[in-house]
Amino acid sequence: MVPANGTAGDETVVGRPAWQAVLVWVGFPVAGALLGLGLRPLAEWILDVDWIPDFGLAHVVAELPQAQGTIGAVVAVVAGVVLGVVLALTAEGEVLRVGVGTGRVSLTRDGDTRTVQRADVHSVFMDGKALVLLGRHGDELAREPSDLAAARLEAAFTAHGYPWSSADPHRDAYRRWVPETPDLPPGADAVLKARQRALEQGGKDDATELRDELARLGVVVRDEDEKQYWRHARIGG
Repeated sequence: MVPANGTAGDETVVGRPAWQAVLVWVGFPVAGALLGLGLRPLAEWILDVDWIPDFGLAHVVAELPQAQGTIGAVVAVVAGVVLGVVLALTAEGEVLRVGVGTGRVSLTRDGDTRTVQRADVHSVFMDGKALVLLGRHGDELAREPSDLAAARLEAAFTAHGYPWSSADPHRDAYRRWVPETPDLPPGADAVLKARQRALEQGGKDDATELRDELARLGVVVRDEDEKQYWRHARIGG
């Protein structure tokens, strides 16, 4: 197993720090066990005090059957631990793992790996919390949101000779999208409309899929507070 910030052959791996993994895999099940034991008493206490606003969920939890005796307590703890493990698995699946090698970059999330060849990469930078790789003409090869530290990513990429930028070199080329924006490639306006609805409704997967569709149409898009900014994928010749 390669450490979260270690090397495998000529590849530098950047992933979740070990302390975060321990926190998730130990903390979530422990918290789940405590929750299993104390959820109903906590809800009853909330309903008894005057200075906490009353809300429906507390009533629902307070009416759940109370675990009786040792067996009931064990069942409650086991159920809480199982819930904690499920949450830990979900959190683990969302973590981005970046492998930076001399010949390629691998981006792994939830068991799926995407590979970008070194020869295609002409700029690497952080756009907020997203790692972005650009091609020769400004086309976006990858955009992966994550909580990985920018300093760790920069160290990994520069160590292997990738051109790291402190900011998006094409930031000034973006324009805010509004419906019926001129100069868009055919079909792009309709996709941007659909993507705007996905952003407003919290459809993260749909927004990502529609971003890929825009890339195929020759449009790069970035988001700020549910607003879309776009530019042509190819800059220059």
